[in-house]
Amino acid sequence: MTYEDLEVSRHGHVAVVEITRPPNNFFDVQLVTDLATLFEQLDEDASCRALVLCSQGKHFCAGNNFAAPRSASERRARAAGGNPLYSAAVRLFDAKKPVVAAVQGAAVGGGFGLAAMADFRVVSPQARFTANFVKLGFHPGFGLTHTLPRIIGSQRASLMFLTGRRINGETAHAWGLAEVLTSAEKLREEALALATEIAENAPLALLSVRATMRDGIGAAVQAAADHENDEQARLGQTEDHKEGIRAVAERRPGNFAGR
Repeated sequence: MTYEDLEVSRHGHVAVVEITRPPNNFFDVQLVTDLATLFEQLDEDASCRALVLCSQGKHFCAGNNFAAPRSASERRARAAGGNPLYSAAVRLFDAKKPVVAAVQGAAVGGGFGLAAMADFRVVSPQARFTANFVKLGFHPGFGLTHTLPRIIGSQRASLMFLTGRRINGETAHAWGLAEVLTSAEKLREEALALATEIAENAPLALLSVRATMRDGIGAAVQAAADHENDEQARLGQTEDHKEGIRAVAERRPGNFAGR
């Protein structure tokens, strides 16, 4: 299992999967596809019972790498109305084994969606979560419209979506978005401890109970992502989206006109 921007280490029955695109760990279709393939390979490894997902550098994941050129296959898929990124994301949700995300720094946009894919999140006070899509004149993606309300409730999810508000690790813990709040120095240690506590249990029971608790989440995320993709395609053509990109890049409020 060798991937350009992923590293795997083993700690007993726990696999630690690390994204290695520091400092921001932006993702693209290739990275999410590789991550999904790796998760599926670990599903077939009977000695692996739980995963820790973490990242090198300052931020857990600052979102999509919009500067990365799209491959020919991705362009064809998008021209046909598909979204290879979200197809790969659904594969992550369909993976079988429990995932603990160690979230340092920012989890922004799709990076927030990646953190929400995990079963549990371990954070430090310095963690930052934001679904700032409306500030870009855009619609949330990566299945967040399904996963975030499921984790923190529809009211708080709506508050985050409609304001584009950023919350820190302490608020994330208070809202139930994170199960463990610890220091930045102990983030990996605490994530590994939680994953190890899970992995000490009967492996067949773990798979069974997780499947019950996730309750067909892959299909639900697929339905949400299909709608998100349609709305993103529509809003991506608007003047407000162009202004939102400029405003965020220039660190100012958007001058939106509703067209």
